[in-house]
Amino acid sequence: MPDVGEGLTEAEILKWYVQPGDTVTDGQVVCEVETAKAAVELPIPFDGTVHALLFEEGTTVDVGQVIISVQTGEAQAPEAAAAAVAPAPAAAPVAAEAAEEPAAAARQPVLVGYGVSQASTKRRPRKAAPAAQNGSAAAALPAVPAQPEAAPAAPAGLNGNGHAAGERPLAKPPVRKLAKDLGIDLAAVVPTGEGGVVTREDVHAAAAAAITPQTAVSAPAPAVSAAAVPVPAQAEAPAAGDARETRVPVKGVRKVTAQAMVNSAFTAPHVTEFITFDVTRTMKLVQELKEDPDLAGLRINPLLLIAKAVLVAIRRNPDVNASWDEAAQEIVLKHYVNLGIAAATPRGLIVPNIKDAHAKTLGELSTALSELVATARDGKTSPADMQNGTITITNVGVFGVDTGTPILNPGESAILAVGAIKLQPWVHKGKVKPRHVTTLALSFDHRLIDGELGSKFLADIAAVLEHPRRLVTWA
Repeated sequence: MPDVGEGLTEAEILKWYVQPGDTVTDGQVVCEVETAKAAVELPIPFDGTVHALLFEEGTTVDVGQVIISVQTGEAQAPEAAAAAVAPAPAAAPVAAEAAEEPAAAARQPVLVGYGVSQASTKRRPRKAAPAAQNGSAAAALPAVPAQPEAAPAAPAGLNGNGHAAGERPLAKPPVRKLAKDLGIDLAAVVPTGEGGVVTREDVHAAAAAAITPQTAVSAPAPAVSAAAVPVPAQAEAPAAGDARETRVPVKGVRKVTAQAMVNSAFTAPHVTEFITFDVTRTMKLVQELKEDPDLAGLRINPLLLIAKAVLVAIRRNPDVNASWDEAAQEIVLKHYVNLGIAAATPRGLIVPNIKDAHAKTLGELSTALSELVATARDGKTSPADMQNGTITITNVGVFGVDTGTPILNPGESAILAVGAIKLQPWVHKGKVKPRHVTTLALSFDHRLIDGELGSKFLADIAAVLEHPRRLVTWA
């Protein structure tokens, strides 16, 4: 599993595109994985034949673990022939010291813009019996069982948990962090990993045993906690029709979104203001632009003009486009606008942004919006597309909702909720007439934007949409 950056330590395998026996070539996409940021397709950096897929779809895997083995026909080079999507510790310690420097020098990034560190690393040898060698490079990779077997009795020189007396338990950094977060002493955990390594499942099992000690007395504790077993999407539905509850694991994009929203809600002091107004003229302009030959082939809709109105209002009120630097206790004014568009996807809500939206023409903005939405729906939004946003628009009106009180995307100054545009009775030129009416709700960080500035900003957005000629006169 490659390091895709952003400080992420694990990813879920969504789909395999190859099976054992398939022939693969350098650069061929072999699987799709989902991190806490986005879904990413992983290419294989070797030519050969797939020997084994070491993890099933729906499994969450730590960065650095081998997920696929490929027979390349180069039996003399175990590190190259036992090809994995990302380098991982060898199963057997044989030749570890001899091949350490060449293997480190040969490590290559596997994704454009991402990849493994170029720095060489040294691992202490593990106390484990060498794996059987049969001349096949793929045979050096350990078979990964669906569920670890019960740990054997501890041999002489080991404590009751399988660790050598006085020796620090073997575990990867993400596993150590998990144990620390759960308050579990790794020295007290029974390891089931290859070479006596403590796995995530071992930590979860120890945590479950600590929470329900009475269960451990009446029956042997399972090697893997049920909470730690990845649940495929098709297994989330209850088995019986009369089940009263269904538990769905929170992971990937949905998990990081939940954490971000909690941090935002309890860090930035939110204020929300509302404005209801007539957008009949904007709706007429949308129709006229759709018929304009100069904009043929472009997607023209109310969201496009709302986005343009936001950019015009930011130009008139530049202080709203800022962020709060907690460490330096400074307000950082942005002289660019990375306009975020909240998008609902099957994997959860994401907020990609249009880079330098302030510098785009109406046609360029339309193209950027269309590409952003299409990429998000396909689950192909990259982590870079979701970074460094400044202000966000969320269109709740597409669901028939009039308005809401949106929570700020972390690090941004404001978020605009756009309600449904509906025909309503409205006083127009002294008479009650059916007009297209909508409600905007602006939530903003009160550390950055006071009531006066927030009100002016929201009023300017509404003024542009009520009289869209201001897109020209205020530009």
